[in-house]
Amino acid sequence: MRVNPPTEHLNEPVVRFARKDFTTLNQKLTIEQALALIRQRGVGEKIVYFYVVDDAEQLVGVVPTRRLLMAQLQQSLQDLMIRNVIAIPHTATVMDACEVFVMHKFFAFPVIDEKRRVIGLVDVGLFTEEVFDIAEREQMTEVFETLGFHVSQVRDASPWRAFRIRFPWLITTIMSGTFCAILAGVYKLTLEKSIVIAFFLTMILGLGESVGIQSMTVTIQSLRTSEPTLRWFLRTLWREIFTALLLGFACGLVVAVVVLIWQHEQMAAIVIGSSVTFCLLTACVTGLSVPAALHALKLDPKIAAGPITLAIADIFTLLFYFNLAKFLL
Repeated sequence: MRVNPPTEHLNEPVVRFARKDFTTLNQKLTIEQALALIRQRGVGEKIVYFYVVDDAEQLVGVVPTRRLLMAQLQQSLQDLMIRNVIAIPHTATVMDACEVFVMHKFFAFPVIDEKRRVIGLVDVGLFTEEVFDIAEREQMTEVFETLGFHVSQVRDASPWRAFRIRFPWLITTIMSGTFCAILAGVYKLTLEKSIVIAFFLTMILGLGESVGIQSMTVTIQSLRTSEPTLRWFLRTLWREIFTALLLGFACGLVVAVVVLIWQHEQMAAIVIGSSVTFCLLTACVTGLSVPAALHALKLDPKIAAGPITLAIADIFTLLFYFNLAKFLL
């Protein structure tokens, strides 16, 4: 299957993206003559620099628009221009041009040929469009990977191939969902004893999954730059536990207050609030441990971590939730 990397177009020649609405000025012109020539030719709205050339049309300097407008009319361009011009060769790629923007932080750069003649203009719009486009593509790829597959695997794939790629990971969700349904059946009497427990079941599972995915995403990003040693794991685990306790206490308190105000059941409020705290603690630890374990087993944590993390978090959350309700209600 042919795979198109999301950054493949960055290797294309920058000339293809260069603007042609630029104006060059001869270095022998005065400021008055240059302004008259600019009015006569007309320029694009995005012009911020005017490039100065010699009689052979070779680039010799640059004049920022502000400097041009503030100069004395009888002053010569060659006395006003900046001679050290940073230009992009016509052989450069889009990636090369983006690197020039990062290094020099100007609003635009001329594109020159082998004889140093200006053949185009690349402004900051190219750089910002490429950066945001890459960020958006990477974000989209990470979302699909969290669901259990590479976006490149399903792009342009036949329905049957897409099915074979995506179905195995959905089986994980089906299995964990079935197990959760069995658990609910086992604790049927507990649910019948306090219907309020059933009201907040979906919310508790949703909180756990949200926090689990957040913790998993942070862990995967960390694994890209850090060596997952035991010391790293213990240090990160402590941070995740402390964060989870803060999140769990805050969310549990809010939910408990809601239960008290809405249903006026004190024990139910304690059960649900405590379950929220445990749920977020479990989700954070699972979100850290699953990607770390997969990485240690030489597996791709970006692909498998999502479904496995959600399944484990759901199962442990329900076990704690139902057992606490069984003993206290």
